[in-house]
Amino acid sequence: MTMTFRRAAPLGAILLGLTAPIAAPVLAQSSAQKTTATPVDPEMRLRRIEAEIRAMQRKVFPEGAGKTFVPEITAGPTTTTPAGAPASSAVTDILARMDAVEAQMARLTAQVEEGQNRLAKIEERLAKLEAAAAPAPEEPAATPAPVVTTTPAPVPVAPKPTTPAATKPTETKPATPAAKPASPSAARVAAVQAIEKPATGDAALDDYNYGFRLWEAKFYPEAQQQLQIYVDRYPKHNMISFGRNLLGRAWLDDGKPGTAAQFFLQNYLADKKGARAPDSLLYLGIAMVRLKDTEKACGAFAELASAYPDEVAGRLKGQYDGARASVKCK
Repeated sequence: MTMTFRRAAPLGAILLGLTAPIAAPVLAQSSAQKTTATPVDPEMRLRRIEAEIRAMQRKVFPEGAGKTFVPEITAGPTTTTPAGAPASSAVTDILARMDAVEAQMARLTAQVEEGQNRLAKIEERLAKLEAAAAPAPEEPAATPAPVVTTTPAPVPVAPKPTTPAATKPTETKPATPAAKPASPSAARVAAVQAIEKPATGDAALDDYNYGFRLWEAKFYPEAQQQLQIYVDRYPKHNMISFGRNLLGRAWLDDGKPGTAAQFFLQNYLADKKGARAPDSLLYLGIAMVRLKDTEKACGAFAELASAYPDEVAGRLKGQYDGARASVKCK
């Protein structure tokens, strides 16, 4: 018996045949949905997605706020330009500010240099004036004369007399008495006592006026002593500038310009706004002229003209011109 076998169909054809009846309805249904569905609003889709994300966060982080992730990229701060303002770049603004700062620094530098220059000149003048306070060489302190004593010669022992005459001891001269400082004459003492001391009830003012009367009467040593008492007792008195200046005048008029210069300089440095500070500078220059110190004299006159131009042009003009003409300054 002859058996005939039919050739088997390929597997792919079999599978295609089995799936075709099923795929056809599905494809048809999908196509129908695409043609019949309405378009979804993007805003609604966004809200739905946000709601789903929040729901998911509530499940993942049930404890609530503070557990969500903060975005790593945030929008930068926005700047608003006022209406009508000119548009300019940041570089332009920075350059303008730098130019303003450099201009201000240049002005400040010029002011500092000018101030340093003036300060250097003032210090140079003060150094010259302070150097004038050195004591004058022609006024050494008086030293008492040494006491001269003589030792008596020893008396020789007489030998046994061979003759009736005896040897006489050597005679000694009496010691010379020490020199005593000359005391004021009785007439001078009487003249000084004749000058009445004021008694107004203001002890400080009375001491100053009494010193002035002694100086005016040309009793210079007595005036020096009285004015020194006033200066030491009342350094804060309202007439102290007058007192220190007059004390220098008493020494200057007594022929001691070196000592006078010290008091003049002291009065000027102690109170440059004092009533007699310019006078002390003037007489300091005059004292230096008498000491033949041209450099210090010119320094004093220059300081007077610089610090007190009104006094030089007014009250002290005649005295200043005369004193300035007595010395040749560069």
